[in-house]
Amino acid sequence: MCEEMTEVRQEGKDTIILATKEDHATPSSAELVEEDPDDPYEERGLILPSGEINWTCPCLGGMAGGPCGTEFKEAFSCFHFSKEEVKGSECLDPFRAMQECMRRYPDLNSRDDDKVPEERASKEEQGSEETPPAGSKSSDTSLES
Repeated sequence: MCEEMTEVRQEGKDTIILATKEDHATPSSAELVEEDPDDPYEERGLILPSGEINWTCPCLGGMAGGPCGTEFKEAFSCFHFSKEEVKGSECLDPFRAMQECMRRYPDLNSRDDDKVPEERASKEEQGSEETPPAGSKSSDTSLES
């Protein structure tokens, strides 16, 4: 009879561990380490374990910084911590202030695909000249009786 052994192998990004019955016969000695909410290297989401907003979260796209960062933080905080029945209904003034600030800096939040609408329109026109949309008839190829 062959003696069973624990097998550990790597497949791409995954580590596969095949354990034997003997491996499971005794309780695990693994210890869970509690996360440190103050660890600057720990990746966090938008809301920290303390319930506070993580202003460094990449999900905010840098909105918490820059010329309208203060207005953004005030509006977002107001909404996040809102206790009103219609969440954020008391936050109209901070959102208006943020909107006014963003109007003063129109290039602040422009997307790459919004920066050059002429190029996008030109590409769409070129694409439509080459191949008509499915189900449509081009005037050049339609046969009329």
